[in-house]
Amino acid sequence: MSGELVLVTGGSGFLGAHCILALLNAGYRVRTTVRSAKREADVLAMLKVGDAEPGDALSFARADLMNDKGWPEAVAGCRYVLHVASPFPPGVPKHEDDLIVPAREGALRVLRAARDAGVERVVLTSSFAAIGYGQTPVAGHPFTEENWTDLSQKVSAYVKSKTLAERAAWDFIAAQDGALELAVVNPVGIFGPVLGPDHSTSTDFIRRLMDGEMPGLPRMVFGVVDARDVADLHLRAMTNPAAKGERFLAISGDFMTMLEIARTLKARLGNAASRITTRVLPDWLVRIVGLFDGQAAQIVSELGKPRNATSAKARRLLGWTPRSREDALVATGESLIRLGLLKKSK
Repeated sequence: MSGELVLVTGGSGFLGAHCILALLNAGYRVRTTVRSAKREADVLAMLKVGDAEPGDALSFARADLMNDKGWPEAVAGCRYVLHVASPFPPGVPKHEDDLIVPAREGALRVLRAARDAGVERVVLTSSFAAIGYGQTPVAGHPFTEENWTDLSQKVSAYVKSKTLAERAAWDFIAAQDGALELAVVNPVGIFGPVLGPDHSTSTDFIRRLMDGEMPGLPRMVFGVVDARDVADLHLRAMTNPAAKGERFLAISGDFMTMLEIARTLKARLGNAASRITTRVLPDWLVRIVGLFDGQAAQIVSELGKPRNATSAKARRLLGWTPRSREDALVATGESLIRLGLLKKSK
């Protein structure tokens, strides 16, 4: 604290903006990367929605995950780096390398720059995607940080990109002399207050539900965590000595079915949730749709699986105490209403 400088990559993203807010509230100075100067206004607008007017406490650096240019300047003078930036499109990429290469090479680019600049610790935002896929989940046995996604099995491009990027980061650190430290945060689906129209794939799922764009709910389960709590976990992993060389799952409680999510929103948001369906789609119908729709095809293998995970490690080692799943979901819906991001009722 006391004005120490922290780099946040991808500050124009949903989680990146929440990390900036958490750092500013804790008294840090923040530098954040954007790919173009046009995005600086977007970052400032999101921070304003989050009740922050950073002034001189925030600065910007121009850098891209696919280019070495700008990264030495971005990390200069920083004690810590939160590497949050990573591609996560809502649809199916034309080629898996469109996700894998920026995720893996971007992580290595940031780590090299951090090492060369004498950064003390990098906190990498990975994902549950790097932990709980390519294997058969067993009811009563939640995934932990000891698990790794099995890439010898068929998994989505996004899952593969997060797994390969995190593996590459740990391999990089293992090959160093030990001066640069690494900690990793592995969130499940990140929800919570959106700060502008350009939010995330997870929060857009809530928007689609509330706008009545989903005629039915596949039999799937999701992990839920609030972006504010994920940001808090990043800060704890950044400074706590116990976090060195560790992974931390970020999840608020047991996974929820899509039906449970829908019912939670309808119970807590009243008329604003009137367009949310509670109709559960039969698996056979989702499979048929998956023959013609790439996004539906990605979820077919997840239908009916009893996936779960635990954040016991983060709670025990770092004293992390997240909000409830229900509060995270409702905060998403309330912010979509507040910012006028839902369709107008007829």
